[in-house]
Amino acid sequence: MSDPFPQHIVPLPQVQAEEILIAHQITFEFFEEVRFREAFEQHCQWYQQVAAQHQQELASMQNDINLFAWFSGPRT
Repeated sequence: MSDPFPQHIVPLPQVQAEEILIAHQITFEFFEEVRFREAFEQHCQWYQQVAAQHQQELASMQNDINLFAWFSGPRT
């Protein structure tokens, strides 16, 4: 009766192992680039939102009364 689970490991041919490692490396680099671009896109969207918010705040501040001028008084 033959053993259904042989106890020895047959190594892959060297060429096939190299091709597998190269494919793995290319796949890893591709998905790393995808993650980088997604993170960069999220950062750009966040930056645009913050910039728009700051512009709105600046516009509202420019319409406020200048209280600092009241306290500084005339210079002599």
